[in-house]
Amino acid sequence: MNDIIVGMGEALWDVLPEGKKIGGAPANFAYHVSQFGLPSCVVSAIGDDKLGAEIIENFNAKGLQQLIETVPYPTGTVQVEIDQAGIPQYEIKENVAWDNIPYTARLENLAQRTRAVCFGSLAQRSVVSRTTINRFLDAMPHDNDPLVVFDVNLRQGFYNKDILCNSMKRCNILKINDEELVTVSRMFGYPGIDLQDKCWILLGKYNLKMLILTCGINGSYVFTPGNVSFHPTPLVEVADTVGAGDSFTAAFISSILKGKTVPEAHKRAVETSAFVCTQQGAMPLLPAELTQ
Repeated sequence: MNDIIVGMGEALWDVLPEGKKIGGAPANFAYHVSQFGLPSCVVSAIGDDKLGAEIIENFNAKGLQQLIETVPYPTGTVQVEIDQAGIPQYEIKENVAWDNIPYTARLENLAQRTRAVCFGSLAQRSVVSRTTINRFLDAMPHDNDPLVVFDVNLRQGFYNKDILCNSMKRCNILKINDEELVTVSRMFGYPGIDLQDKCWILLGKYNLKMLILTCGINGSYVFTPGNVSFHPTPLVEVADTVGAGDSFTAAFISSILKGKTVPEAHKRAVETSAFVCTQQGAMPLLPAELTQ
């Protein structure tokens, strides 16, 4: 059965002012997909250290399936400072385990059973993990039209035009926020047009099924050929925004895979991400009314 939904890339600890919390977009994505009742798996690498062992314990406690290799590098950490508006600022440690995800026979077997995958630009900052991600995408069965989601996720200086261009060519769903879209547009040479026009250009240029644009408090859009869905962002009491975007992606993809229309999936994604903003950390338990 080609039925597994995979989050692939960084698994790490977000070291927040109040203590450390498990993090990394792929794990956040896979965990929230599992809450929607679909089989999911996180792919990453950890070090042979206490932090790595704690990641495995944490994922096991959450019932999160994983294919995580142990490699001779330290487990990844991110120093997270939350500013006065509740927006996280990140300092991401380099040359860590998730920069060195190996391509294995087990991983190839997983790729052959994958129905949807979500990957980002951050885990491609090193050639090892970048090569592994690309080999995984190559090994996926393309006869059943899998969903290949590129969640841009620009962090610090860990991206370049080649990585972004290749990833956009490889995906069929692009997820990007308004700030990232400005950066990407500048790199790709069309900075002077409005956000929606930029989205239509990317949708056409890369022959995408969908382009998801999130604009923080200014709402979100899902572009499909010939149509656009818009939803305002609900006003909620924000605890922090860590992981909110990953929960949006997970809710949206899960809903699409369950046969929901784009507007229905979009509405559920907005509601899920708004709820996560009211909670501390990236992996809260979602209420049943969201996941059913």
